[in-house]
Amino acid sequence: MTTRRQMLKSALLGSGATVVAATAMGSLGPEAAFAAAPDQPEPGVLDPDFAEGRIRSIKDNTLMVLGSNMVFHQIRVVDGTSLWKLGPVGFDQARPGDGLYARGVRMPDGMLAAESVWLNIVNIKGHVRNITNEKIHLDHNGKDVLCHVVPGRSVAVHSDAPPSADLSLLRVGQHVQIMGAWRPDTNEVDIATVFSPH
Repeated sequence: MTTRRQMLKSALLGSGATVVAATAMGSLGPEAAFAAAPDQPEPGVLDPDFAEGRIRSIKDNTLMVLGSNMVFHQIRVVDGTSLWKLGPVGFDQARPGDGLYARGVRMPDGMLAAESVWLNIVNIKGHVRNITNEKIHLDHNGKDVLCHVVPGRSVAVHSDAPPSADLSLLRVGQHVQIMGAWRPDTNEVDIATVFSPH
């Protein structure tokens, strides 16, 4: 059976593999960005199939990214690549300045052929300082993070209940975890999911 990585590599190298839908290549959900990968390198060893950083420039279907460790990455987006920016998006939504995590297959020339790219994704925990229908002020390690509710997109997960667009059960002082999309160079986040333990 052909693996996702073999299909991606074949498609990138032009060996005639059929183009697959992005959803067939992997999860588009934000949780997948933080999930453990099946092939983890040894502790302390960099994962060659992973890159993170901020987009410096975009040329054709390649993202030029400066990692937080000051290493440059070239990340190629192909037909099978899934992109997330608060939800599934097209490549045209990537912008210089966006932060990203990318996972894929490292090619012989050092380029990363991306299976999945998560743009501006954040996963933060904190206490609710204030809440309205449109915003949550989150105390994250003593810093205020302004989290915007996005109609039709933001959901809350209370305990083991299914996701709901109803955020009215959240309370001031409550500890929550928020996954969402950072607004670059601000302390603001658009909410994808709010996880509440109770």
